[in-house]
Amino acid sequence: MKNRYFIQYILTFTTLLSAACNSQLDLYPKDALSEPTFFKNANDLRIYCNQFYQDLPTQNSFWSEKNSDNEVPLDADDFLYGSYVVPITGGDWNWGSIRSCNYFLQRYRRAVADEATLNRYAAEARFFRAYYYWEKVKTYGDVPWLTVDLTDTSTTLLYGSKMPHKQVMDSVLADLNFSVANLPETGSEEAGRLHKNAAYALISRICLWEGTFRKYHGLGDEVPYLEATAAASEAIINSGKYDIYTTGKPQTDYYNLFIQEDLSNNKEAIMPRLYIQNVYTHNLTRELGESSTGFSKNFVRSFLCTDGLPTSLSPLYKGDDSLEAEATNRDPRFRQLIATRGFVLLNNADGSKNVFTLPQIGTATAPTGYMIIKALSPDPAQWNAAQSTLDLFIFRYAEILLNEAEAKAELGQCTQSVLDNTINKLRDRVAMPHMEIGSLVKDPASDFPTLPVLLDEIRRERRIELAADGFRFDDLLRWKAGKLIENPETILGMKLTPAVRAQYPASQVNSVQVDANNYIRLYTSITARAWHDKMYLYPIPTQELTLNPNLLPQNPGW
Repeated sequence: MKNRYFIQYILTFTTLLSAACNSQLDLYPKDALSEPTFFKNANDLRIYCNQFYQDLPTQNSFWSEKNSDNEVPLDADDFLYGSYVVPITGGDWNWGSIRSCNYFLQRYRRAVADEATLNRYAAEARFFRAYYYWEKVKTYGDVPWLTVDLTDTSTTLLYGSKMPHKQVMDSVLADLNFSVANLPETGSEEAGRLHKNAAYALISRICLWEGTFRKYHGLGDEVPYLEATAAASEAIINSGKYDIYTTGKPQTDYYNLFIQEDLSNNKEAIMPRLYIQNVYTHNLTRELGESSTGFSKNFVRSFLCTDGLPTSLSPLYKGDDSLEAEATNRDPRFRQLIATRGFVLLNNADGSKNVFTLPQIGTATAPTGYMIIKALSPDPAQWNAAQSTLDLFIFRYAEILLNEAEAKAELGQCTQSVLDNTINKLRDRVAMPHMEIGSLVKDPASDFPTLPVLLDEIRRERRIELAADGFRFDDLLRWKAGKLIENPETILGMKLTPAVRAQYPASQVNSVQVDANNYIRLYTSITARAWHDKMYLYPIPTQELTLNPNLLPQNPGW
């Protein structure tokens, strides 16, 4: 089925590797483009838009959250470690992709095509422009808003002033609303291309970020964005096209979801990225096996016990004197995200198996002892360098359910029915107790001690379900929760007691450092990181400020 689907898919989505590249060779530099010979028909519009698809964000559990409290990389993240300096140039201050969107939107109506076709490709370009601008706002806050492509004579535009964050994001939402109105109905789109529910999914993601950012950073006007999140999420939910993947095996279904070679018919995939041998592949499984990062102690402590209670309250918690004890009686996603005893790392060609016995501390595989196994397949074919054919998620239904629950809770509209249709569907997959509003108890060890218990537990569920998917730093930013980075447990690993240490060859563990409580400590020069509020934004490169004084002042604190 995947191969048949891919015949059409490869002609569209993966033309990023061929047709899109060739079209860019034909089109760029823009001042050399013979405009009268391009944008002449729908196929020209299609080919031009292909270039944007390579930027669709995919789930990636290799280093995707090293810049948060979820992971501890061997090489400390410069930004969170306090060693980041204002760059002279570069960084993410690059406007090429936005320029390409605007170039298209200034010219697409030259093509001979019906109105619906013209609007469909304009909807693709505006979808991507919205995504690119959101990334700019997350990084820099106020940024210039450009709706035409720049040339070397566009002095006024080139040196324009920054537009306030809120105004930029209002324009982003306008682009996305246009996309929803003009993209094909889901199921009628060309394979691999955007459709209406993909646009709803991006609205759900972006508007939750913007609504909560406005609320917790005191910008105001958050309600319309939270309502837009709920409306977009409900459009996807009510479409009836999606569901949570399950085969009735709570101990393995979550893990197996991320090692599938064909997501084209998986009902949890709103939009997957498909890979096929010798055509379009990636390297994720191999990188996970050599990751030089691992989950943090703080992340691991956030798993509930199987009675639905946090470790600080549950009588089922066995402590953390060993990884096996720590995993006992915990949310089944613990063993499906973190390698524990019995996990099969690799199926060998001779029929034998490499089975996980002890945490691989003292190595680059799992320096914290909490080895990330999301999307790590035991299939030896997936370990070949840059040859993995496991499909990856661009938009996953589980995220939409979490967005809906959080938006409703922020609006004061989260009823038990909302939880049953969102959070509890995720819990059903792993046979965890339902979240019941009437029986929620505040975790005394919560990272958010002043947050209402319902929101606190929804955030916990999000942290676990979306672990290693790359959302966590964005979540900390929008909740104005950067201070969580200062928790010492965010840079610690598993407990390495003398009894556990004795199970390893001395040569492997002699250099492993621990703190006073025997938790693995990767960064021996500090006991905790420091958060400064200037870190909610990155600095604008100094060269850009010199070239364009209208960008001044520099972002606060830099």
